[in-house]
Amino acid sequence: MKATEETFGQFWLRYLRAHANPACRGFHYAASSWALACLIALAITREPLALLAGFVGAYGLAWIGHFFVEGNTPLAFTRPVYSLAADYLMFARALTGRLGPELLRAGVVASQRR
Repeated sequence: MKATEETFGQFWLRYLRAHANPACRGFHYAASSWALACLIALAITREPLALLAGFVGAYGLAWIGHFFVEGNTPLAFTRPVYSLAADYLMFARALTGRLGPELLRAGVVASQRR
């Protein structure tokens, strides 16, 4: 199946496997938080640089997690919309304590699920 034919459900499991290392996920959580903070700053200040800061900072943090921790290529390079949606789904599941079962379903081993 080509990546373009992949459903979001299929991508979601692949996304979780690409974020198996807890430290990589930590960089993503920091990136997601930073992006949300910058969007709030943009809404309050109407300063366009807040949008740029959010974009550069968030992707920078996430890519550190991939290139230096996980040792893989970000899936955002091939599926940017699915990747953004999966990132915030992962963040929400982590915040609500529901990520563990999803990691298990994706085949992420216990030592990587913390």
